[in-house]
Amino acid sequence: MVNVREHCSWCTEDNEEALEKAKILVKGGVNRALSLEVVPVRTVPVEKATLVVGGGIAGMNAALDLANGGIKVYLVEKNTTIGGRMSQLDRTFPTDDCSI
Repeated sequence: MVNVREHCSWCTEDNEEALEKAKILVKGGVNRALSLEVVPVRTVPVEKATLVVGGGIAGMNAALDLANGGIKVYLVEKNTTIGGRMSQLDRTFPTDDCSI
């Protein structure tokens, strides 16, 4: 691909100069295309599983939604307990219920 519009037409005021620059760019693009190689296709086995990082409210909800969808879930939390910031609160708004 050679972007003649961006590199020639819009940035060069002289039409002859723009034409010469476009010719050089197209020649370079063709030469590059001639040297391209085919990228080999590889297949790898995929396990239908997911990793959820963080055992807070959002992480637990995401893990539950994925598990309910039939996907194996690995939930990782850096602390010894799950719950995130919510587990540090003693009451929650608007009902003043216990957060734990």
